Amino acid sequence: MQERTALEDRLSSIGRIEQELEDQLTMIELGEAEKDQKAIADAEEALRRLRAEVARRELEALLSGEADSYDSYLEVHAGAGGTESQDWANMLLRMYTRWSEQHGYKVEYMEETAGEEAGIKSATIQVKGRNAFGWLKSEDGVHRLVRISPFDSNARRHTSFASVNIYPVVDDRIIVDIKEADVRTDTLRSSGAGGQHVNKTESAIRLTHIPTNIVVYCQTDRSQHRNRAQAWQILRARIYEMELKKREAQAAAEQALKTDIGWGHQIRSYVLQPYQMVKDLRTGVQTSNTGGVLDGDLDQFMAAALAQKAFGTEPKEVEDVE
Repeated sequence: MQERTALEDRLSSIGRIEQELEDQLTMIELGEAEKDQKAIADAEEALRRLRAEVARRELEALLSGEADSYDSYLEVHAGAGGTESQDWANMLLRMYTRWSEQHGYKVEYMEETAGEEAGIKSATIQVKGRNAFGWLKSEDGVHRLVRISPFDSNARRHTSFASVNIYPVVDDRIIVDIKEADVRTDTLRSSGAGGQHVNKTESAIRLTHIPTNIVVYCQTDRSQHRNRAQAWQILRARIYEMELKKREAQAAAEQALKTDIGWGHQIRSYVLQPYQMVKDLRTGVQTSNTGGVLDGDLDQFMAAALAQKAFGTEPKEVEDVE
C-alpha cells in the first residue's frame, strides 16, 4: 500500500507540474499582451517555486536504496566536554526536529537523558514520513561546534563535539533474525520527571546484543511491556543498519571508486565565533547563514551529499574550519 501511494503521488505530481508550467507560461503571455507587470511578476515567482519543487523531486528519485523510503531513528550523543558538549547535542536535536517539522515529518521522542546543568547527554527520536531515512542518512557522523561558550565566565572560545547516528525503522516486511539467547535484558527505573511512578517501578528497558555489543534503551512509556517491544524494534533497526553498512562497504571496496572521506570523524563544522560559517567537510558546501542552518535549513547539505553518492563524484578538497 505504501509503495502504491508513493507511485500515485509521483504520477500525479508529474501531471500537476506540467499543468502548472503551462498555466504560468500562459499567464506571462497574457501579462505581456496587457502590460500587466504584477501578473508577470506573480507568474515568474510561481515558476521559481515550481523549479525548486522539480529540483527536489529529481533528488528524491535518487533515493533508491533498500531502506531509503522508511521512517528513521535519529540518535544524538554528546561528546567529551561536559556541559558545553551537552548543550551542543541539544542544539543539534532541535535542528533536526525543526528540519523534520518543516518538511512535514512527524517527530516522536523515544528517549532523552538530560545533562547535569544544561543540554542533553543523549536522545533518540523517530522521524516518521516517506524517505525520512533516505534524507537523514547523510547526517550520520560527528558534528563540531566552535563558539564563545555561554558557560565560560572568561568568554573563551570552545570547541565541542556531538555524534549523530541514523537508523531505518524496520517494518514488518523485513525479517531480522535475533536469537533471544544473544540478548541480555535489564530493567531499570526511568530517569527524569515522573513522580511516584518513576520512583517505584522499573519500567525502563535496556537490551544488550552480546555478539555485536549494541545497546538500546527505552523509557518512553509507563508500561514495561510496551517499552520492551519498542526496544526490540530499535535493536532490530540497528542490526539491520549495520548489515546495510557492511553491504555498502563491500560494494565500495569492489568498485574501488571511493577513498576515505573521514567517516568516524567530523563531517561538518559549525563556527559561530569569531566569524559565522557552516562547512560540510565531505562536499565542500558552506554557508554563512548559521542561524538558518541551526533552525533546520539543511537541504543544501543533504542534497549535495546525496548527489555526490549517487553520481560517484569525488569529495572536494576543502580546508578544515578553524
